Amino acid sequence: MTVRGARLPEAGGTGVRPGLYDVHVGDDGRIARIRPHEAHGAHRARGAHGSPPPAAVRIDADGGLLSAPFVEPHIHLDTALTAGDPRPNTSGTLWEGIACWSARKRTLTRDDVLARATEVLRWQAAQGVLHVRTHCDVTDPALTALEALLELRDRVRDFMTLQITAFPQEGIVSFPGGEALLREAVARGADVVGAIPHYEDTREDGVASLGIAFALAEEHGLRVDAHCDEIDDEHSRFVEVLAAHALRTGLRDRATASHTTAMGSYGGAYSLKLQRLLARSGINLVANPFANLNLQGRFDAYPKRRGLTQVKEMLAAGVNVAFGHDDVMDPWNALGTGNPLQTALVGLYAAQLTGAAEIPEAFAMVTTRAARVLGLTDAEYGIAEGGPGSFVLLPAPTPQEALRRQVRPRLVAAHGRVVAETPPAPALLSWPPGAPPEEVDFGRGQSEPP
Repeated sequence: MTVRGARLPEAGGTGVRPGLYDVHVGDDGRIARIRPHEAHGAHRARGAHGSPPPAAVRIDADGGLLSAPFVEPHIHLDTALTAGDPRPNTSGTLWEGIACWSARKRTLTRDDVLARATEVLRWQAAQGVLHVRTHCDVTDPALTALEALLELRDRVRDFMTLQITAFPQEGIVSFPGGEALLREAVARGADVVGAIPHYEDTREDGVASLGIAFALAEEHGLRVDAHCDEIDDEHSRFVEVLAAHALRTGLRDRATASHTTAMGSYGGAYSLKLQRLLARSGINLVANPFANLNLQGRFDAYPKRRGLTQVKEMLAAGVNVAFGHDDVMDPWNALGTGNPLQTALVGLYAAQLTGAAEIPEAFAMVTTRAARVLGLTDAEYGIAEGGPGSFVLLPAPTPQEALRRQVRPRLVAAHGRVVAETPPAPALLSWPPGAPPEEVDFGRGQSEPP
């Protein structure tokens, strides 16, 4: 496969390299060569004098952005597509959502979970997502959803990375048999150890639950990703406990705190202390704009908190922050398609990442920054010679334009094989009415890189 005339992202994923490039993917599914773009005639003229060998698939990028695939650092595939079953979440709170899911998971079957999770992975792949971390509820004594997702992980491994977090939705310490179920989930093959300390009965139980999660991760050489402080209570401060464990155990960037919405209620003095601790610890943060904006502040009068963590402040402090979609049509969010650019756009506005240098960071938070959360290596992620021939071709010249126009990938490739294509569908406007239709370009060509 050869992609010709593409713009390439800079190493951090926020800028664009000057000029256009041709990218050739070899038969082994890895990027063999990246060269400055030459016109088609120049290639023909070179002939046998060192031009790339003919490619089975040749794509003209037309100046579009060739990006590493989108990365979904936080989703719940086991709960996806269950909204309203067995009943809707009428209050819109996290707590009622958990109650609705608790009733629904009693009816889970392998085929049920496989069908729903597969459908959402199809949606994600079509939108350029080829690396996914899903949280799977393991407070089900039968571990039905876990077994289904382990099977799905094997089915998709040739073109998609699927990491499974053993997520104790109803607690480790406070849920009867919670620790044993978590250990069993790890023994069966979960990739990441989860926790939910703010949902435990007491602060002491929450602290203990994080100790169990980190000990289990150390024992098995796994990562930790805890739903942490997903509440509007300014006294919920488990993220400091998680960061201290990460620092002292040496897990550091192998640990992630997801949500941390209570951080939106912390005062300035404590926030400054926390920024220093999180930066020293090396942990990742994952904010989930759809869920955070929807679930938080439900108990507030006005002014009403919106629950997002301190995204700008943590980025400025050197903490890695990513955006996740979280829920797709389930008890916590009745909407959603798994679209990472939509996640990034909502997060951009919610976190006020609207500065010239900040807008591209929102793109990085669903690409390179999210890849750091999953621990993807250079051999697994990125546009570079020797790297995987996996990428998305976006019909936009820059990350900012991709966000602004909310474009669909023209093409999605995994290891040199086409996974998805989206034909262009221009809007035709007859203006004034009755005039010959003309395509509306929505500002295409603006914000072109040098």
